[in-house]
Amino acid sequence: MIHTTCTLLAVVLLVSIGPLQSEIVIAENRSTSYERMWAQLLGEAEKLGLPTKFLRAIPQDFIRFEFDDLQTFAAEYHLGDHRMVLNRSLSFNAAGATLRPLGQMTHKEIETLYHEFFHAYIDYLVTAAESVPAESQQQPILRFARTQQHCHYGTVLITPIVQRKTETEERFLTDRESWEALNETWAVFIGWVVWNQLDVTKGSGRAVLKSGKNREEWLRRLNKTDLEGTLHGYYEPEDPTERGVTHKRFLAPASRLSQQEAQVLMDAALGFPPDLVNDAMKMFASTATRPRVQSTCE
Repeated sequence: MIHTTCTLLAVVLLVSIGPLQSEIVIAENRSTSYERMWAQLLGEAEKLGLPTKFLRAIPQDFIRFEFDDLQTFAAEYHLGDHRMVLNRSLSFNAAGATLRPLGQMTHKEIETLYHEFFHAYIDYLVTAAESVPAESQQQPILRFARTQQHCHYGTVLITPIVQRKTETEERFLTDRESWEALNETWAVFIGWVVWNQLDVTKGSGRAVLKSGKNREEWLRRLNKTDLEGTLHGYYEPEDPTERGVTHKRFLAPASRLSQQEAQVLMDAALGFPPDLVNDAMKMFASTATRPRVQSTCE
């Protein structure tokens, strides 16, 4: 009787543990696959001469990757659960298992990846600071971002009608709105940097890092882009009534990326050489007459 009971109990335990063990194995295999994919991404970006400084700061196990049939965007990042959803078209053979080699992607696809990975980077900095408050004091980008959130993005100009860029309205943003506006503006700049590195050099971004015609062309494009005021982001209105009118409010050119923000991002996030950063800052200084919203901290 006791033996029979023990046997039945053992069978029940094996049956109940079996699925759990399978789930653990699947999770471990998925984790190993993500680590390989992340290592592949970093290696290929390095070979293309693309920035990897902020990418290498993200732990391998921080982002949870998924592939899906996205209809609107090639990739999207979900805060909170640290989830990166990539379109199946970005996977190898569109199988949804691992990332397609960067060398087989278009410049626009790589730009999109960098845009979303930068969101993941900021999410990681915030998460680390929340779990270990002292960490925030060791993260100059996060400290600077919090300052800019209130100084530069607390009060902004928007374009209520996107097609009419000269018609603007002033908005006083909530904490959530200003944080999103900053994040999108910075991610737009990161994506712009990468796309133009690849486009100017026909796929070898490293050439921009050295003095020469490629760098001069890259700087000329940056000058033109800043004059046009296109380096700006958007936010989703927090007010339900306004959100019923539009899901996104785009910042006006006058509330675009500032010179100081570009300098911090090129240096601390992208790891560009000092001489390139200095050249870029001279370019921003040459467009100083272009209207900008004055920062409240200046």
